[in-house]
Amino acid sequence: MTGVATPINRLREPLETHVGWLPPAWLPFLQDVLASPGFAELSRFIDERLAAGAIIYPAHPFRALELTAPQDVRVVILGQDPYHGPGQAQGLCFSVPDRERRPPSLRNIFAEVANTCGGDPATFSNDLTRWGHQGVLLLNTLLTVEDGKPASHAKRGWEPFTDSVIAAVANEPTPKVFMLWGSHAQSKTALIPAGSPHLVLKANHPSPLSATRPPVPFIGCGHFARANEWLAEQGLPTIDWVDPAA
Repeated sequence: MTGVATPINRLREPLETHVGWLPPAWLPFLQDVLASPGFAELSRFIDERLAAGAIIYPAHPFRALELTAPQDVRVVILGQDPYHGPGQAQGLCFSVPDRERRPPSLRNIFAEVANTCGGDPATFSNDLTRWGHQGVLLLNTLLTVEDGKPASHAKRGWEPFTDSVIAAVANEPTPKVFMLWGSHAQSKTALIPAGSPHLVLKANHPSPLSATRPPVPFIGCGHFARANEWLAEQGLPTIDWVDPAA
């Protein structure tokens, strides 16, 4: 590949190396799934693909867990697949570095933030690390993908792992907001116990293909303002959705 730049967000280490870097606070919730045959098979698959020269994103698959400790989660936003272009995926759903072009779904997310919480989307940072630091768990249900091949790591073992993360957060008694956008995210509703103290908000996916369509258009859903109203009602800190630098 002479003359072709190596993507800076390429996964380089074996998956087990990244497991060793998981924050200790998450380990009690994940020890069963990490010890499962399915996760061992996932690790072997990723190691084999790396050995075969596959370009896999992102460089840090567990970054959402590294940013947000389980006891600090106040809001959960679920995505599906990491971005599959070079330089995009950061390990946080919907987020890309500022140097990258803003993806259409993120444009719609920022438009909805501005509609209900203020700010100018043109000045917002594409990097959602600031949300993660405030207790927003930005979790994709698949944590790796191959270059140019969306959903290439589906049904390889990530789903039980991320289901365990969602269930762990949902079973923790502190009230939380779950933002489930689109049918894939909404399929995880069953992981949230009936009668739990959490607020579950559902709308269409923010993709331009569905953001303005029924049954619940994403544009105009008011989720960001509603989440803050509800958190305040619970006596919990709210989220500064508007980019502080904006």
